Amino acid sequence: MGQPVIIQIELIYYPILAIVGVPANLVTIVILSRGKCGLSKCITRYLVAMAAADLMVLIFDVILYEMKDAYFPYSFLNYTAVCRLNLALLFGSIDCSVWLTVTFTFDRFVAICYQTLRTKYCTEKTAAIVIAVVCFLSILQNVPIYFIYEPREIIDNVPWSCYTKSGFYTLPIWIALFWFDTILTPFAPFIMIVLLNGLTIRNIVLANRVRSELRGNNNSETHIDPEMENRRKSIILLLAISSSFILLWMVIFICFICVHFTDLKFLESNYNDSFTIAEQSGYMLRCLSSCTNTFIYAVSQRKFRDELKNVIMRPIALISNVMK
Repeated sequence: MGQPVIIQIELIYYPILAIVGVPANLVTIVILSRGKCGLSKCITRYLVAMAAADLMVLIFDVILYEMKDAYFPYSFLNYTAVCRLNLALLFGSIDCSVWLTVTFTFDRFVAICYQTLRTKYCTEKTAAIVIAVVCFLSILQNVPIYFIYEPREIIDNVPWSCYTKSGFYTLPIWIALFWFDTILTPFAPFIMIVLLNGLTIRNIVLANRVRSELRGNNNSETHIDPEMENRRKSIILLLAISSSFILLWMVIFICFICVHFTDLKFLESNYNDSFTIAEQSGYMLRCLSSCTNTFIYAVSQRKFRDELKNVIMRPIALISNVMK
């Protein structure tokens, strides 16, 4: 009997995601770090950190976890100790990516809605501190993950692979940890991003209405308001990133709810079960969220597109010169 359909899809999907996502995030980091995209240093800090976190997700989750059994069987990556460490780093990088999206959303909320606080909070120094704290706490929070797993099998006295301990779903300490992790990611980020975006949009709509009334709408000539144009660009970038996160995390978010309030469990081996198919699909979409921001920047930011063209065309020009 052949492999389940969802496994066949994953065998094609994850390598393609790695091939596209890793270079995309690397290029994003290079372009944004050059500071020629017309973005403030504060925004640039957040976007570079988000791209770096997404790159780590692709490495630890897609390459070293999802692809290892199919493409690196019985390698050192399957030693239980290595598997445990990779899972801890995997969840740490996911939490870091998610909470950097939240902190970026909060930064834009402050910048747009609280002009007096903007000059103190929305700075490069504050962004660097917030990013460092988020990354540190994300790693610290996931240290217990290392102890959740046990060897799946013992071969020649060597523990192989990882399997969730049976007591994880019954012992109070693990249940409490599971609830705590779930509240932090993805429950709280979902609520905060939706709330902050709603307040930001409301503020922009009201501010734009007031500015339009002050400027007057009786003149026949069309006036371009630089302030309104800047706000429009900011909200497009913010909503694109936030909406992408919410949509791509929605399936796994629902799976988390089902596990908490029903008898369903994660990582069951029956790949023909509807919940397992939904869970695996949610993982695929969650991983996809780690390489969408590059395309969002390319669509919404003209200067980023120009820099991307330069990065792509420069090697081509060098090769052409060598060929000549």
